[in-house]
Amino acid sequence: MFFTHIFALGILCIIALVVASGLTRRRVYPSPLPPGPRPLPILGNALQLDTKRPWLTYTTWGKIYGKIIHSQILGIDFIIINSETVARELLDKRSANYSTRPVIRTNELAGLAFNTVVLPYGETLRQHRKIFHQVLRAEVSVSYHKMYSCHANDLVINLLNATSDLRQQTEAYTASLIMAVTYGYLAHGHEDPFLTRARELFDIGERIVSPERDAMFTAFPFLEKLPFWCFGGAFGLMGRSRELAQQLLNEPFDKVKAQIADGTASHSLVADFLSQVHDDADEDTMKAVATTGYMTGMETTASALQTFMLAMVLYPDVQARARAEIDQAVRHDRMPCLDDRASLPYLDAILREVLRWYPLAPLGIPHATSNDDVYDGYFIPKGAIVIVNQWALSRDEDMFPDASRFDPSRHLTVDGKLKEPFVHHFAFGHGRRICPGRWFAENSLWTAVSAILAVLRIDHAKDSDGDRIEVKPEFSAGVVIRPEPFRCSFESVNTAREGHLRAMMNSK
Repeated sequence: MFFTHIFALGILCIIALVVASGLTRRRVYPSPLPPGPRPLPILGNALQLDTKRPWLTYTTWGKIYGKIIHSQILGIDFIIINSETVARELLDKRSANYSTRPVIRTNELAGLAFNTVVLPYGETLRQHRKIFHQVLRAEVSVSYHKMYSCHANDLVINLLNATSDLRQQTEAYTASLIMAVTYGYLAHGHEDPFLTRARELFDIGERIVSPERDAMFTAFPFLEKLPFWCFGGAFGLMGRSRELAQQLLNEPFDKVKAQIADGTASHSLVADFLSQVHDDADEDTMKAVATTGYMTGMETTASALQTFMLAMVLYPDVQARARAEIDQAVRHDRMPCLDDRASLPYLDAILREVLRWYPLAPLGIPHATSNDDVYDGYFIPKGAIVIVNQWALSRDEDMFPDASRFDPSRHLTVDGKLKEPFVHHFAFGHGRRICPGRWFAENSLWTAVSAILAVLRIDHAKDSDGDRIEVKPEFSAGVVIRPEPFRCSFESVNTAREGHLRAMMNSK
């Protein structure tokens, strides 16, 4: 019976491939497509991609074919942008045509279609972004400064006493901060059940929702009718993904509702929302917004913090200069806060360089064209998937000489001022789909980094013989990348600030 099913599936695939081949041959464009690698019949360029790290393939192609290239997978058009100039020209200046998202069926099959990040352009997205703007715009994000500092101080002490890996510590910081703002929920370290579920869901999601991997389901819709176990690997976890998504959407939200009913709710985004709105449809929107903020903010900010720590180990001169800047601008018995930020431009430059050195999402989030377009004489068809290759932007030697080196000074003018505000960084996206939580992200990241450098020295760990353990900058694959686990040591270099933090923790 098993082999009969496999044979039937093979026949269906052959039929679908023949149909797809015929459709591909009939398409004629009025102008040439952007240059790109020659596609194979039916499969297109699928076999030429590094499936784990497609950004490396796209970057190599960019060196051959230029700043904007065309690729095709199973009849689906991909437009790859390898230039910040082109990205701004199309996604910023022509945002009306480049603001929607491609339909990624694996997202829907995995129960992740609620995510603000992947919504098509339209009324639902506008409702989501309106809520994000109300609670995470620049002036509101700054108002959370005490909460940032409280959680960042806890992170410093936890790192000083760390016996677990950095991912656990950094995710506990970002997750507890976002949960406090969103639900008024006090997370209980890296073993908190909400954090555990969110981490599992994110790990599943980032392995199955890339547009390259989704192309199979887009080209052959009948495949989604088959049981997920047929596809093996992460695709077999779609059922678990849907289960986790429903738990994260509903359980913390319902907990706040129960707290409001018995009068124990803390101030939070969801509590404020529920005190004003009683429409079930609006509640579904709020659940989606809250879960999106929690999921995306936890993983990206934690990954940025891990990259920062890796850079500090590898570039101790950068770490020393940043600490000297803090010690000059802030009293030795006081922790830096957001009010000190204008006096610490080198620290901001470090954050910009963290996001450039190893972009958190090397391919960003794909856009799609709503209509046909022409750029620089090249035809960009309606429905094409448009990808900004952030990895290529980060390795542009004209913009960033010696691009593989971590060098914050590249973001400063000759008189030591920051060249461009942090929130304009390409890592936050472009156009109307720029990250709505970027103000919250940068403030939480800045507060954590400033607190760490104000108290701790990050150095190589030592083995049992007292010899230094070497560290290499190796990163995971996936939609969001992070440093592979590495060992480092944390040493207090300011007893006054450390004592202040410990006293604050003991007083809680």
